[in-house]
Amino acid sequence: MRQILQGFVVAFAMYSKIPMPKIQWTKENMKYCVCFFPLIGVVIGLLMRGWFWLSQAAGFGVTFRTCVLILIPVAVSGGIHLDGLLDTADALSSYKSREEKLEILKDSHAGAFAIIVGICYFVLSFGIYSEMTAHRLAVLSWGFALSRAFSGFGLVQLKKAKNTGLLRTFSDAAANRRVAAVMAVYIGAAVVLMVWAGGLTGGICAAGALLSFVWYRHMSYSKFGGVTGDLAGCFVQTAELVMALAVILCR
Repeated sequence: MRQILQGFVVAFAMYSKIPMPKIQWTKENMKYCVCFFPLIGVVIGLLMRGWFWLSQAAGFGVTFRTCVLILIPVAVSGGIHLDGLLDTADALSSYKSREEKLEILKDSHAGAFAIIVGICYFVLSFGIYSEMTAHRLAVLSWGFALSRAFSGFGLVQLKKAKNTGLLRTFSDAAANRRVAAVMAVYIGAAVVLMVWAGGLTGGICAAGALLSFVWYRHMSYSKFGGVTGDLAGCFVQTAELVMALAVILCR
């Protein structure tokens, strides 16, 4: 039980900015930490729904409400997944060899394409979330757990591009079969909740996450030879944008 609780702390300390007790990270307490990764998505979804309700009750305008909505996931995650999206944009736009692309992913400097993609991402996010209603957000809120469940599943099941790096560290420490089973449960539960909240809209939203995962696997294997932490972050951001777009397109 102690190791499981410590795994919870490790997961939230690594993948969120939610204050956690300081503990030493060991192979034992990292074994199941990925199992708690989707719970960060649950927190994000609840905060977004809470903010939507509060902004309506306070009479805030659509612009202010939308700005805060699109910043909540960044604030909770600390931008770790957004960093992966931007690094991936630079690497894919380089048209260099696989080895050079992997080096670009490790580069701490932001290139021109990272900036361009980042601006486009937030502009499109603003447009999408400005169309959000309470009902649509009730469906989408479970998508933040779904994207992380797919990411966690990929962490233990997909081929790694490198033998080093943070994703490899978490993957090597994880109890792969058990983590994969837990992620499958999360995925199933999130899909059921999305369908329960929005019927066909929820199903289409979940399908958007699945298609994003298929794209993530294909892109990672064909361009990088496997997945990395940055590519996983790119997937999370992409899946969440695709799901949000799917929700507002469904009438």
